[in-house]
Amino acid sequence: MAQYTQLLTSRLARAARALVGTSAAHTAEASGLTRQQLRDFEKGRAALSPDERIALRTALEGLGAVFLADGPKGRGYGVRLKFSRVGKKRVEAWEDEGGRPGDDDA
Repeated sequence: MAQYTQLLTSRLARAARALVGTSAAHTAEASGLTRQQLRDFEKGRAALSPDERIALRTALEGLGAVFLADGPKGRGYGVRLKFSRVGKKRVEAWEDEGGRPGDDDA
């Protein structure tokens, strides 16, 4: 559990919220935090308890954020946007349109 809570830094929380495109009010409500607690944490002005970090991370993951571990090559922690199966198929369809890259003048 310690690693799970340590991974959520203020910068990662802020980045995850930006990626999923949700407001501070909605994220705070989804995680059981006050809006002020969330803002203070994201700006590095206040810490959250381990339980609050778990609740915030769980809320952000539920909204579509995926938190990345450091990994074997030491590339660092991160966050990315989760694609649904439908979204993945749409991206694949876009990649198949238009012929070879560079053929479009648009």
